[in-house]
Amino acid sequence: MEPTGPRFGLVDRRAKEAREARDLAPYAEQAAASRGRRHPEAEDDFRTCFERDRDRIVHSTAFRRLMYKTQVFLNREGDHNRTRLSHSLEVGQVARSLSDALALNGTLVEALALAHDIGHPPFGHRGEAALDELMRAHGGFRHNAQVLRVVDILERRSPEYRGLNLTREVRESLLKHESREDWPAEFAPRPRHPCLEAQVVDLADSTAYDMHDLEDGILARMFPMEAVAEGSELWRRAAAEVEARHPGFLSSSADEKLRVKRVANQLLGATIRDLAEATRARLEEAGPGSPAEVRAHPRGLVGHSAQIGPLVAELQAFLWARFYRHPHLLELSEYARTVLSRLFDAYREDPRQMSPWYQAWADEVGIERAVCDYLAGMTDRFAEAEHARLGGRPA
Repeated sequence: MEPTGPRFGLVDRRAKEAREARDLAPYAEQAAASRGRRHPEAEDDFRTCFERDRDRIVHSTAFRRLMYKTQVFLNREGDHNRTRLSHSLEVGQVARSLSDALALNGTLVEALALAHDIGHPPFGHRGEAALDELMRAHGGFRHNAQVLRVVDILERRSPEYRGLNLTREVRESLLKHESREDWPAEFAPRPRHPCLEAQVVDLADSTAYDMHDLEDGILARMFPMEAVAEGSELWRRAAAEVEARHPGFLSSSADEKLRVKRVANQLLGATIRDLAEATRARLEEAGPGSPAEVRAHPRGLVGHSAQIGPLVAELQAFLWARFYRHPHLLELSEYARTVLSRLFDAYREDPRQMSPWYQAWADEVGIERAVCDYLAGMTDRFAEAEHARLGGRPA
């Protein structure tokens, strides 16, 4: 009689690290070679250090709040518009596709993708600009630096340390856009470029928002599909491929949402494929033999081909002109500035209006920085509710 039960034993951390050593490219980050955590911890029996980082991010308060934070439209403007949470998940999907194709560390990529926007304030980039203006005399506000601030200080998961105590690789990679002047001394010297996993997330971020901003903009009636076709060669190519696959569908279907989705998905697949192929060619030419060689390389190694890169720039120029500068979104910029500036003044004048933890935090970091941290952590709806509570105009 043949034995019954599981065919395989448990796959523990050491087995996963061995699999990384066997299957990942030599220039990929490996969990077993991590430079560790600020506060040393015993290794987990089953999860690699990057898996633990990803899990800590997913279970964090800041990550949950992304559900009610603006991507482009205010959260209350529609149930189907992207939020910071759905955007982060889409970035994770694109980044994971790229990392798998390039034999990079997909778990590290996933952790970075899920964490990359948890420092964003309410009202999206408009809120970021408003906070930077309010904090101009107090060190400013940069959302990349705020991401690190969230995971290092503001999140609370253990009485033994502040923050999430993530690995050095994740923490440093979250600062990928910080200038040399703003680079933390702890991570000195600043590398020329981040690791490949961080570079992949950076391109996945722009790829994801290009595609979903097209979808959201069309469905919000900010511009028609025909205008995109006039302004973007990539869109025209994607539409032609959809037509070849589904003859007559785009011209005959009354389902606008499906037509937009089908072309956008075709475009997304084409850009991901180009990123993977062009990056592979760059890696073969550069020949890095380790993550350290990637960081020291004269140029970034993840990017589009010479053929597709200009077409992506053309698409982004269209979005800038027809979407991000749309009168409705410019009105939201003024709204974000009004709400956040009134809240900033109210909390600075009376810190008791903040939660108790942030009242104590003000004694440690100063009232302006504590108010900024409090505001940056808010969701759209909480900021609007606080604005109404403290005497502002109701939303």
